[in-house]
Amino acid sequence: MTPTEIIHSKIYESAASFLPVLNQWKRSGERVVFTNGCFDLVHRGHIDSLAKASALGDRLVVGLNSDVSVKLLKGENRPLIDQQSRAILLAALLMVDAVILFDEETPYELIRSIVPDVLVKGTEYQVEEIAGFDVVLAAGGRVERIELTEGFSTTDLIQKIKNSY
Repeated sequence: MTPTEIIHSKIYESAASFLPVLNQWKRSGERVVFTNGCFDLVHRGHIDSLAKASALGDRLVVGLNSDVSVKLLKGENRPLIDQQSRAILLAALLMVDAVILFDEETPYELIRSIVPDVLVKGTEYQVEEIAGFDVVLAAGGRVERIELTEGFSTTDLIQKIKNSY
């Protein structure tokens, strides 16, 4: 496969389309890690978080808020980058094994479908605030909270760009 084909092969429009791959990984005994986000402007903070998450297992699955979902969370002027472009950027990263789009405000239903071994979010969330924590813990998995890299956020970057004009 060409690099472009490899990147596109990591992108899934739904949990249902991803399940055959997931089942193969689980049959092989691989530990599946899940995290999620909008990833509107991919920056160092995102890369650091994804690297930390991937180190917690064998396969990293990223739930990506669709354009519809980002608008619900961030407002009418977001996302800045369309969902397909954001998915391609994430899928091109070495540590990312799969990117799955979701339309809801939270990835709860996606997590219920996948039931990852490890669920990862930043320390700005308490475990009980993390969508899907109950599903993962009930299945015997674990929830990990990781330190975010200070000084990097998409909102801050947007503000910095606006202030420079």
